[in-house]
Amino acid sequence: MKFRTSMEKMTSMACETSEGDCASDPQLLLHFKRALHALGGKWKLEILFALMNGAVRFGALRRAVSGISRHMLTARLRELEQDGLVSRTAFAEKTLRVEYQLTDAAYALLPAFKELLSWWQAYGGGARNAPGESNVAAAVST
Repeated sequence: MKFRTSMEKMTSMACETSEGDCASDPQLLLHFKRALHALGGKWKLEILFALMNGAVRFGALRRAVSGISRHMLTARLRELEQDGLVSRTAFAEKTLRVEYQLTDAAYALLPAFKELLSWWQAYGGGARNAPGESNVAAAVST
């Protein structure tokens, strides 16, 4: 029951600005869908996690996100950039150098990521392992 009480509290806090029932507010549902779309899809969360410690070059980012192809990494980085979560900086040097880093909007997600991790630690213990979990577990523990 403790979880239900805190969930009701969080839901009512999110709905304080809207009139009536939160679940029936189409505008809130639209915002929720857009947020999920920006973060959803294979690799996006792993990419954001890999960029949490600062700017990273493409090759280093590809090594940090084990199993992703060059094409897929490029596509996901472009999507994250369009959604305002990742910025791309190209340095005009003899050999072109490109770095990717999180925007302030992405850093603002850190509390949500921490809450998701806390939720998993509390309720996800019995679930099966996800592909590549050993890489993520090692990164989280550092």
